[in-house]
Amino acid sequence: MTLRQRTATLLNTPLFVNLIIGVIVFNAIILGLETSKPLMARVGRLITLLDQLCLTIFVIELLAKLFASGPRFFRSGWNIFDFVIVGVSLLPGGGGLSVLRALRIFRVMRVISVVPSLRRVVEGFITALPGMGSVFLLMGIVFYIGSVMATKLFGDSFPEWFGSLGQSGYSLFQIMTLESWSMGIVRPIMEVYPYAWAFFVPFILVTTFAVVNLLVGLIVNSMQDAHAEEDNAATDAYRDDVMAKLDAIEKRLAGLDK
Repeated sequence: MTLRQRTATLLNTPLFVNLIIGVIVFNAIILGLETSKPLMARVGRLITLLDQLCLTIFVIELLAKLFASGPRFFRSGWNIFDFVIVGVSLLPGGGGLSVLRALRIFRVMRVISVVPSLRRVVEGFITALPGMGSVFLLMGIVFYIGSVMATKLFGDSFPEWFGSLGQSGYSLFQIMTLESWSMGIVRPIMEVYPYAWAFFVPFILVTTFAVVNLLVGLIVNSMQDAHAEEDNAATDAYRDDVMAKLDAIEKRLAGLDK
C-alpha cells in the first residue's frame, strides 16, 4: 500500500473523522469566547493561540486530502466547500479586510461536510431548489397582486403600512409570518375598514398555509429521495462485495478440485 493510499485510509477512519468533528466544535466555542471583551482582556492570548491551533489542524487535514486525492480533490463539491472555508480563514484580518475576522465563524459549517446526516439535509435542499423556484415565482405573483390591492384599498388611511408598493409588500410579508398581524395591523385597519378581513384572511390561507407548506413538502421529498439513493448505493456496494467474495470462494474450491 502506497503512502497516498495509507493517507486516504487514515482520513476515512471513524477515529480521525470524530477528531475533526471535535476540533470543529471546540473551535466554535473558542470563536464564541472571543466575543466576550472581559474574557479576552484576561486570557485573550490563550484564546487566540487555541484558535490558531485549530486552524493549523484544518490546514493539515486539507493538505492531507489534497495529497491523498490529487486532482480528484476538486471534483467533490464538499472538498471545494472545505477549501473555501479554510482559505477565507487564512486571509489577513487587518486593515480593510477586518471583516474577514467575523467570517471565521463559517468554519463551524465544516461540520456539515463531515457529518453524513447533515450532508443529506443540504443535498436534499439543493435538489429541491428547481422546484422551489417555481413556488417562489408563484409566491411572488401572489405578493405582487396582494401589494397592488392593499395599496389601493388601504394606502390612503394607513400610508405607514400600505403607502407604496414596497411598503405593502413588506407589511404583507410580516402578515404572512404571523408576526403581530392581528393586533398590530389587521385589527387597526378593521376599525376603519370593517370588511378588511375578507382580504387578509384569504391572503394568509394562501401564503402561510398553502405556498409555504409547498416549500416544506418539496424539501422533505428531496431529502427522502437523497436518503433512498444513499441506501441503494450502500446496498449495491454490499451486494458487489458479497458477490466478489463468493467468486473468490468458488475459484478456491475449483482449484482444490483440480
